[in-house]
Amino acid sequence: MRSTILLLMIAVIAGLLVACGGGETPEAQAVQTSTELPEDVRGVSALSKGIEPGPIEGTIQEPASAVTDGFLTANGEFVSPASSNVAPKIPGRVDRIHVDEGSRVQRGQPLLTLETDYFRLDVERARAELERASALRSEAERELARKQELRQKDSVPQAVFDRAKAAHDQAVAAHSAASTGLRIANQRLADAVIRSPLTGVVAEKRTDAGEFLGDGGVAFVVIQTAPLKLRFMVPEKYLAQIRPGQNVTAKVDPYPGETFTGTIRTVGGVIDPQTRTMFAEAEFANEDGRLRPGLFARVEAALQ
Repeated sequence: MRSTILLLMIAVIAGLLVACGGGETPEAQAVQTSTELPEDVRGVSALSKGIEPGPIEGTIQEPASAVTDGFLTANGEFVSPASSNVAPKIPGRVDRIHVDEGSRVQRGQPLLTLETDYFRLDVERARAELERASALRSEAERELARKQELRQKDSVPQAVFDRAKAAHDQAVAAHSAASTGLRIANQRLADAVIRSPLTGVVAEKRTDAGEFLGDGGVAFVVIQTAPLKLRFMVPEKYLAQIRPGQNVTAKVDPYPGETFTGTIRTVGGVIDPQTRTMFAEAEFANEDGRLRPGLFARVEAALQ
């Protein structure tokens, strides 16, 4: 009897132990432990164990530079050689805006137009002043010619001739001033159209129709995209083998299978003491505007 009770107690305790263990066998636990982690968290797991993770194949996290068969391969970034804060030359109220943020623009392309009513009136007034000055100059020239002829015959005193010449000189000066005034009025009218100083992209639009732009008021920020620079790092050992004027090729992720060609313009003269590298810059025409500042690229250059 006691033996039967003891056996029942042992069976109950064994069942409780199985339930607490989740019913999994050691083999099943081993299978779960060996399951491979996903790629996007594998690096985090490795770092938590003090292991330096390797780069994921096919991403930009590849080595900074490598040499294969006489070609240097490096990672680089496209940068804009110039950026312009576009402001009006003259204050005025915005009449029309011709571009928006993100628009691609060419050098000289209109960005916005100020209200031109008063500028046109200034042109008309300056033109009338020039016509009046032209008439006075013509009259002074005729009068001076008559006085000169009479003076040669000694028919008029020298003082009369001198006054005629002075009046003529004043008329010529007035005509020149009126001509300059008309050119200024026309230039102010032309400056009412703000044009892009660069071929690039509108990074920021800071004004709207109807707003008043004063002196120094920035209307747009334009970043140059043509030509575009590609900056990459070169190990110091290849200093003598990378030179300005050398052609390089670049590949970017947005255009798989395509190769873009540029020319090295600058090789940095200072070597970074920590990385033992120097920078190089290549210029890409980028006439179609497909390459943009901030875009990463894989650069390949032949070692000479």
